[in-house]
Amino acid sequence: MRTLSLFLVLLLPVLIVTGVNGQNKRMGTAAATELLVPVGARDFAMGGANIASSEGVEAIFWNPAGMGQVRYGAEAMFSSMAYIADISVNYGAIAASFGNFGVLGFSVKALDFGDIPLTTNDDPEGLAGRLFSPTYVTLGVTYARSLTDAISAGASLKIIAEQIDRVSASGVALDVGVQYRNLGGIPGFHLGVSVKNIGPQLKYEGPGLLGSAVRSDGRRPEQSYESPGASFELPSSFDIGLAYQPRLTDNLQATVTSSFTNRNLGLDEFRVGGELAYTMEPVRLFGRVGSGFTPQANINEQKIFGTTAGVGVAYNAAGIDIILDYAYRSVQFFDANSVISLRFGF
Repeated sequence: MRTLSLFLVLLLPVLIVTGVNGQNKRMGTAAATELLVPVGARDFAMGGANIASSEGVEAIFWNPAGMGQVRYGAEAMFSSMAYIADISVNYGAIAASFGNFGVLGFSVKALDFGDIPLTTNDDPEGLAGRLFSPTYVTLGVTYARSLTDAISAGASLKIIAEQIDRVSASGVALDVGVQYRNLGGIPGFHLGVSVKNIGPQLKYEGPGLLGSAVRSDGRRPEQSYESPGASFELPSSFDIGLAYQPRLTDNLQATVTSSFTNRNLGLDEFRVGGELAYTMEPVRLFGRVGSGFTPQANINEQKIFGTTAGVGVAYNAAGIDIILDYAYRSVQFFDANSVISLRFGF
């Protein structure tokens, strides 16, 4: 009976999201949208619904409070994603526990667009053979700490750097989060809340915005002038999630997660996910699935990402946990996303 009640509680955010009007007229106006690109295969395979139970270095992206739940003295992760339009996303993070001080982590995410033909007004077809490659990098420092046996909190400060040929932009963003474990005294029942990408607007600057013109009022030579770029808001979001992790047998554990995301410049979304973990020492095997729902108008036009699924294997060798995860997400109009990540716990 308790398990059924918890399952119904996990579905409560559906009532919230279905009552939200999804007509966001500012969609497509966000800056630094690379902040929204997920990393890490485990939580990604669970649909990104793991706000309440994500832990370790992978939690830096989803909910920085989860880094306070790191199980090791140090943990590292490397992740690579085949994203849309031949874009690849590479990510690395490392975290270390310093006892009562807490856990300190560092991360870097870089998007690789490859070489793109450079076209201009004088060479609209790119016949000159010139190429450029945009640079999109996000550096982060994260601090998290377990405040009590049940509550952990964390925050990430991210430095954003973008450059497209001779134009660039930079800025900062802040993520904060809280996780409450064993909510209501129920083992395995967790709550998570996070606010992400809070920061000042971004604006492009650089010599690429310079042009030449001759003033019409007076005899003056040709002069350079700048066409200043507009400033745009970061894609901020508020996430709240619930998770339940019952142990089905001595060797089999399940995880059921759900979350609701409210975005300032996008559609609100409800996510669900699940994981089964089977242990046969020194190996653990994982199977995962997840999905997101945006029950608002024009959903077929505004949502291109579909369901997710993934597998994982963990092996303990001489006190070091080695965890290999893979995730897959269906995509409309583009090739499917695939993510592979490798984690080490020391």
